[in-house]
Amino acid sequence: MTSSLEFATPSTQRARPRVALAMGDRALRDSLFSPKLRDRLHRVADCDYDVVIQSFDAVPDDALARIDVLLTGWHAPRVDREALERLPDLKLIAHAGGTVKGHVGHECWERGISVTTAALANAIPVAEFALAQILFAGKFAWEASRLYVETRRVIDRERKFPTAGNYEKTVGIVGASKIGRLVLGHLRRFDMDVVVFDPTVDADEIAVLGARKVELDELMRVSDIVSLHAPVLSTTIGMIGRQELASMRDGATLINTARGALVDHSALREELLSGRLHAALDVTTPEPLPQDDPLFGLRNVFVTPHMAGSTGAELHRMTALALTEIERFASGEAPVHPVSLDELRYVA
Repeated sequence: MTSSLEFATPSTQRARPRVALAMGDRALRDSLFSPKLRDRLHRVADCDYDVVIQSFDAVPDDALARIDVLLTGWHAPRVDREALERLPDLKLIAHAGGTVKGHVGHECWERGISVTTAALANAIPVAEFALAQILFAGKFAWEASRLYVETRRVIDRERKFPTAGNYEKTVGIVGASKIGRLVLGHLRRFDMDVVVFDPTVDADEIAVLGARKVELDELMRVSDIVSLHAPVLSTTIGMIGRQELASMRDGATLINTARGALVDHSALREELLSGRLHAALDVTTPEPLPQDDPLFGLRNVFVTPHMAGSTGAELHRMTALALTEIERFASGEAPVHPVSLDELRYVA
């Protein structure tokens, strides 16, 4: 279905950018926008809110030619050289989501188009979720809950979980990414020893974050809890392999709220089936796991359906950040969270 993308006549008082919504469908649009956020959009820009661009092929040339800003969401159509030929006035892509790799071509930067992301807004709930998992892991809460439900009897906690508790536990953070840094900020409130592996960040910077820089092999060896926050790159796929898992302490926990591809799942499954390690997995490979996967039935495994990132009301935080970028664009200010072409090499 095509649309003329009807924009109101720009005000003579100040320039109002012409914004088009480009994302998976109207259901996503409705999830991203509260009434308050929709009013905020219309205060700063001309936008035909009823139209959601899922494919540029479905929109006439004359309508695309008048777009100044694309506010994008998940599953947005790719803005490549062919699309840009039909978007001569495009100056800003404000993404109400995390990575822009899937829909923003390098041609956008070559043409001088500003690209922004709401990755920081999406990082907040992931970091909160990871912190909760770390604290629960230290208390062996998931295993205790499973055991309690199964036996429905008093559990001798000191005998069954003699090492439970978070005091002076060692937490290893793999990746000082946006999310990793937020987790590090949260952990400063607790009596824990925190170590970090990230080859792109020096020891002094990690010390400022309240942690100690180590190599991956040391982190895996000394940590009671390991939380993954690295992006998926050619150098990080399978970085937690059989050797790294084997070096973990007996009873240690691996937490993955990043991507399943970071971990060798065959090796992880073997360790978990043996009962030697624990895991909290919000992401897996494959995703979802097969219905008969034995990980679903293990006391030492806590599996969630890829829910650490923004869901429900948390989606509004990403839209609010994207609208901030549009407001700054309208007033001639620089973006708060720009994405450079260089960054695409090492971010998710």
